[in-house]
Amino acid sequence: MAEGQTRIEHYASGQDCASSISCLRELGVQIEQQGTSVIVDGVGKYGFKKPVAPLDCGNSGTTMRLLAGVLAGQKFESVLTGDESLQKRTMSRIVEPLESMGARIETVEGLAPIMIQGRNPLTAISYETPVASAQLKSCVLLAGLYADGVTKVIEKTPTRDHTERMLEWLGADPTCSKKRGDAVEIDGSSVLKGRGISIPGDISSAAFFIIATACLAPSAVKIRYVGINHTRTFLLEKLRSLGLYIRLTSKHESDFEPAADIRVHGTGSLDSNARRNIIVGQETAQLIDEIPALAILGTKLKGGLEIRDAAELRIKETDRIAAIVENLRRMNADVEEFGDGFRVGKSELTGAEVDSFGDHRIAMAFAIAGLLAAGETTIKDHECVDISFPGFFETLESVVKR
Repeated sequence: MAEGQTRIEHYASGQDCASSISCLRELGVQIEQQGTSVIVDGVGKYGFKKPVAPLDCGNSGTTMRLLAGVLAGQKFESVLTGDESLQKRTMSRIVEPLESMGARIETVEGLAPIMIQGRNPLTAISYETPVASAQLKSCVLLAGLYADGVTKVIEKTPTRDHTERMLEWLGADPTCSKKRGDAVEIDGSSVLKGRGISIPGDISSAAFFIIATACLAPSAVKIRYVGINHTRTFLLEKLRSLGLYIRLTSKHESDFEPAADIRVHGTGSLDSNARRNIIVGQETAQLIDEIPALAILGTKLKGGLEIRDAAELRIKETDRIAAIVENLRRMNADVEEFGDGFRVGKSELTGAEVDSFGDHRIAMAFAIAGLLAAGETTIKDHECVDISFPGFFETLESVVKR
């Protein structure tokens, strides 16, 4: 969407990111990959070409929802589709705001494929998100770049702000792209300009190694150049409150995304009191991607762990609540399922055959569980980790010493 060239460093090689590149190429964008660098020749807001076939988003809900916002502002018709798993994930939440802005959207009972008949200009709106979703917020903000006027997104619960930071970094009016209280605004007259971007490591991926270190005390790990955006670091705060030693070093301050090296020492003194730990409300929203890993940590906490207000997990790549509960039961854990979450008690895990259900975070979480369990653990369809973290198992094997 920017004018000119953007060079992105530290590109993540997961399948989700590859899906984004593939879709953009089908829209006429020239993108060159050089190892972990990606060079994008921007076409500006109005240089996209009508695709000759449906755009395949693979397993990436982020690709589908964010790209829908961009396509809503085009003057052509397009179709977004994905793999079997993605076609089961609701897209109805993006339909209402995009249609209210003037685009015509057709889905199959709220599911992909999504047909988008764009309109330009779109109508600026003030929209209050019904759920805490950074993807929904980002979809509306990107559509807002094609609207006549200022589009406002109001959040009851703050979500990650990567999109707002990116828009400002590329030249959107900072008085509109920054948060104002509980609202984010974008001016449709904003013009984006290409510039260099360095992407820090994903703290949601780092979480599996941080939590493994916490569970396998005494142990230590250093993870280099991880994003420490304030909307993503609640995991570190929560783990510190449980007694885990975490230190941030080599901080990289940036107007785009701050980063640091994360040093973790597992001391074996987690959760010294017997009170049950409960994560609810805004805490849940800030930890939504880390919850599968936290479930494993719960088996090591004296007071156990309870997660509530997490119904959003039921409409991820799989029903993550059901998947976590079923696999923990297979491993002999004390676990109870609720409609909006689960409770796991301190447990001695035993090895078992568990199922990833095609979900990368479930596969990685139960790889950590397998490290803690007595006996062998087998993970069905473990290859799905390539969606976000190719080489996860090799990396885990390289750092674990028994």
